[in-house]
Amino acid sequence: MDELKKLLEDNEYRKLVNIPVAKVHKFILDSILLCEPEDVFICSDTPDEVAHIKNMAIVSGEESSALLVPGHTFHFDGIQDQGRDREVTKFLVPKGESLSSAINQIEREEGLKEVLGLLKGSMKGKTMIVRFLVLGPANSEFTIPCMECTDSWYVAHSVDLLYRKGYPTFTKLEEGEDIFRTLHSAGELNESMVSKNYDKKRIYIDYKEDTVYSVNTQYAGNSVGFKKLALRLAIRKAHREGWLAEHFMITGIYGPNKRKTYFAGAFPSACGKTSTAMLPGETILADDLAYVRNINGECRAVNVESGIFGIIQDVNSKDDPVIYEVLTNPGEVIFSNILVKDAKPWWLGMEFELPKQGKNFSGEWYEGKVDEKGEKIPPAHKNARYTIALSALKNCDPELDNPKGVLLEGIMFGGRDYKGYVPVQQAYDWAHGIIAYGAALETITTFAIIGEEGKYEINVMSIQDFVSISLGQYIKNYLDFGKKLSRKVDIFGVNYFLCDLNTGKFLNTRRDKHIWVKWMELRVHKDVKARKAPTGMIPLYEDLKKLFGQVLNKEYSEADYKNQFTLRVNENIGKVDRVKDFWSKKVSDTPKELFDVLDLQKERLLEAKRKYGEYVLPENFEVID
Repeated sequence: MDELKKLLEDNEYRKLVNIPVAKVHKFILDSILLCEPEDVFICSDTPDEVAHIKNMAIVSGEESSALLVPGHTFHFDGIQDQGRDREVTKFLVPKGESLSSAINQIEREEGLKEVLGLLKGSMKGKTMIVRFLVLGPANSEFTIPCMECTDSWYVAHSVDLLYRKGYPTFTKLEEGEDIFRTLHSAGELNESMVSKNYDKKRIYIDYKEDTVYSVNTQYAGNSVGFKKLALRLAIRKAHREGWLAEHFMITGIYGPNKRKTYFAGAFPSACGKTSTAMLPGETILADDLAYVRNINGECRAVNVESGIFGIIQDVNSKDDPVIYEVLTNPGEVIFSNILVKDAKPWWLGMEFELPKQGKNFSGEWYEGKVDEKGEKIPPAHKNARYTIALSALKNCDPELDNPKGVLLEGIMFGGRDYKGYVPVQQAYDWAHGIIAYGAALETITTFAIIGEEGKYEINVMSIQDFVSISLGQYIKNYLDFGKKLSRKVDIFGVNYFLCDLNTGKFLNTRRDKHIWVKWMELRVHKDVKARKAPTGMIPLYEDLKKLFGQVLNKEYSEADYKNQFTLRVNENIGKVDRVKDFWSKKVSDTPKELFDVLDLQKERLLEAKRKYGEYVLPENFEVID
């Protein structure tokens, strides 16, 4: 503390004196000595300090408030910094240890030397802002304290919307408690106040020290250390302690007589997770990350965060009325990488024609403008985002900050599957669902990941990029977790992207997902029956017809039902084969149970093919309770 006292202003130093943990002091001191900031601002979460951060985000030029709606600001990331970057996001793995070959990694000492070298002197002439936060509700067995040192006022502002304030928690910490830490520098900035040296962008995760290092990037998915970056650290902590850290949304779905049932869901980016979490008339508890624990035999979960960093493309008043209302009314919103024209934000897929010119992440934009590769620059990026506090939504669940979490009664897994799985189905049991829907989650990669648009891949539980233990161990942990629950959790598979094999047109509308989720709620409580198909239990036509009328005031024809729920045998066999190939070739410690479950599913598919042919109408399957 003596060294910190020499480096800090008296009022900043006094804030740290209240935190009785040497590890916190050392991290701040080491960060100052490494990055060499001009000054340091310690945020103790007073209203004045939080307002100062928001103001400085604008004064610094990282954000602009030049929008008509009060409270709205916008931020641009560099043209080469528009998403999570797999190539430069790596785990630091000590010599003698190894992770799955599917996980991007670098030897720890080599990686530390590289990233610390890039961070050396990176904050010269800038302010280091120190934020204290908590992951999960405060004063809970779910709580994980975390802190970030950053030179970006935009990042410091963003975390205030996305996470619960943590300074009071830090003042009560004891030595030895786990703390997640992030050191971030945007690096050298150009005249547009965006990271200049994108070719030296690095995001390294040191799981030995529960620390994230991020440099030469501003995109929040890379610079806010407590989103997917700290998820990697939480997965290891969960592995040690016997719980689950997941890429989950959580929603409260209403059933008959105002019954509310909580569901979690895992979807890759831009595959419907946020819109599922925000279904009209239901409640949202989480849109991205969750911690899940076995508490007295029950599966209970909390939102790691308290805000949303959501993809804005295609958000409109008809399909996403809850989000749209927040984005178009006064209140605190940070837009990123949208188009700005006439003091308004514009994004792809909104219900209005976009202007032909304006300002975007490339600078002054006009229709036909090309990048350095000669490719046309869109008016707004496909991965453009909005950042809001969850409490801004009128359907924010009242249990958001409940330290005991909520009871999960269902979990759904869904990606982009154009040819195989039906829109909704229920697993036969926990192991079948975790393996056939979660471990087999197959999707076309989306624009939220740099460089791989349009390529199919297995994305295990929609968490594969973030798993910091072996994938085989991760699945084993899941299977073991389910076996220890005394109160059963139903597992579902959803697929909002099934297409007609002849025309390629989608067989679902965006709003149909509400029906699939309502059906799940009824199934959890055994209010409706199902048909026993080879890949899972599927809805009866009459139940869906009733729900379409009640929820969407829409006719639902038997022809639509048959198109959506006809079993495509060969396509599903191909899916099983691809999944088995992945788990046998890419993962060395795959549990035998995974192959057993997939083999049984393939046998059921082959039996259906022998009986009914390559395409099996749903009425051929037995009705069960």
